[in-house]
Amino acid sequence: MQKTLAQLTSDAKAVLRGNRTDKFTKPTSNLYPHQWSWDSCFISIGYSHYDQQWAQKEMLHLFNAQWKNGMIPHIVFDDRGYEEKYFPGPAFWEIERSTNAPDHVKTSGICQPPVHATAVRAILENATDPAKAREFAQTVYPALAAWHDYLYRERDIGSDGLVYIRHPWESGQDNSPAWDPVLREIDPESVDIPAYQRRDLSHVDASERPDDIDYDRYIYLVDLFRTAGYSEAAIREAGCPFLVEDVLFNTILCQANRDLAAIADEIDEDPSRWTALAEKTSDALNRKLWSEKHKLYMNYDTVAGQPISERILAGFLPLYAGIPGPDRADTLFTYLNTTCFCRLADDCLAVPTYDRSSPDYSSSKYWRGPIWINLNWMLCLGLSRYGFDDYAGRIMKSIIWLPMNSGFREYFDPDTGKGYGTDRFSWTAALLLDVLYSADENVKNFFSPQM
Repeated sequence: MQKTLAQLTSDAKAVLRGNRTDKFTKPTSNLYPHQWSWDSCFISIGYSHYDQQWAQKEMLHLFNAQWKNGMIPHIVFDDRGYEEKYFPGPAFWEIERSTNAPDHVKTSGICQPPVHATAVRAILENATDPAKAREFAQTVYPALAAWHDYLYRERDIGSDGLVYIRHPWESGQDNSPAWDPVLREIDPESVDIPAYQRRDLSHVDASERPDDIDYDRYIYLVDLFRTAGYSEAAIREAGCPFLVEDVLFNTILCQANRDLAAIADEIDEDPSRWTALAEKTSDALNRKLWSEKHKLYMNYDTVAGQPISERILAGFLPLYAGIPGPDRADTLFTYLNTTCFCRLADDCLAVPTYDRSSPDYSSSKYWRGPIWINLNWMLCLGLSRYGFDDYAGRIMKSIIWLPMNSGFREYFDPDTGKGYGTDRFSWTAALLLDVLYSADENVKNFFSPQM
């Protein structure tokens, strides 16, 4: 018997509750036993609808690990003996090599997409106690400002409004085909790679995870960073082969600037700097990362000096930040609404992460084709922004249907809806909650026609 939306809401809250420590919410209790940066942002957005205190607590714990240069690390390690459950752990990152690393907590030495201002804005907008939410926003505003300042100061090497990422993990799309052309330049046979032991394969089937050769390359990059003392200038001078202007990261940064401007306005700070940066990054995305040939936004390899011509879902996501003009938005939608991705007429579930017509497409392998709820959530917001309401409604229904039928999995098969990766995954639950609290009656009646 199909669950009711009330039951599904209760189940989603139970997932988040079950993944909580006394300080933060884990992505899941087995594969990811620490605090992940953009996961916690999505988790806070979910909490913001019904548990303002935990939404704020989640973000405060993350900001407490901020580096002295403003970087918010992609992992904040739990201090309760999880070293054996996850690799690379704090002993491998060796962040103490950097004078910018925090002294009071162990973290990784890279970052993730900057959804943080967006999460704080959601807490403000959904607050049951607006005064406390405003006080919270005032408290974290300097940390948000320092985080954005770090990205533009340290990562915008052309001063054109686009920041680079230096590791696939910084994109959040760890094993995306978009990184293949860059990673192939790292030959594991000809470089020194420290000894290591993967931990992920003890939790998830190897067929769904990155290959060993990819992990070799990931670890090579981490070793390069720690050897360089996590200095951006030293990393570049060492010839880091992975310096990519990523569409998704910069799109999220653009929207986060807009959200930070709204936060600044709410707490009587000057929003003009963030508004100007949002427009600067938007203009740069349109000027440099749009591919007229492919009718899609493409990542840019700054080392090779050329676009990365892989057709991934992230190439549509500038819609989320209102970046393309109306004509370009129509062009994006025309491509999206095909069998290459997800044609509305075919009653597809939601949008895969990779063009189905690619020879490397996989419906089950990590970031190489499956449906991820977070990217579809962003796409849904972007499509609504441009008036593509039927398609946005289909995605919204899919975000509900997938966990209703396959559980709160990490990602899903685009054709069958089968769940893959780890189970009881926090951002699947959190973003489902955001959809359930935000959905209109048409969407709700689709699942509860008797109501």
